[in-house]
Amino acid sequence: MDYKKINAPLTTITRDIDKFDAQTGNIYESVIICSRRANQISVEMKQELNSKLEEFASFNDNLEEVFENREQIEISKFYERLPKPTLIALSEFEEDKIYYRNPDKEQKQRK
Repeated sequence: MDYKKINAPLTTITRDIDKFDAQTGNIYESVIICSRRANQISVEMKQELNSKLEEFASFNDNLEEVFENREQIEISKFYERLPKPTLIALSEFEEDKIYYRNPDKEQKQRK
């Protein structure tokens, strides 16, 4: 995922509940959809960060040697400045970029 192109706000904003639950018809279902997507984004970001920081891993057991690597610091600062996964998930939900389905509703419609 390209985090540089995300239009999510960096801080929390007040949201209109009527617009938030308009897609599902249930506020709790909307919250669950966003929370599950936020978990997915969080795991994806963590894996990406770990893979980038793995390049700088030192396998020495000497505690006296501590290296300050500028590139490693810049990578960490970049990820700290990104919007939180919950804000990314909420903006994706508002823009209809999240695919979701409810198996219980699908079964009721078939019957």
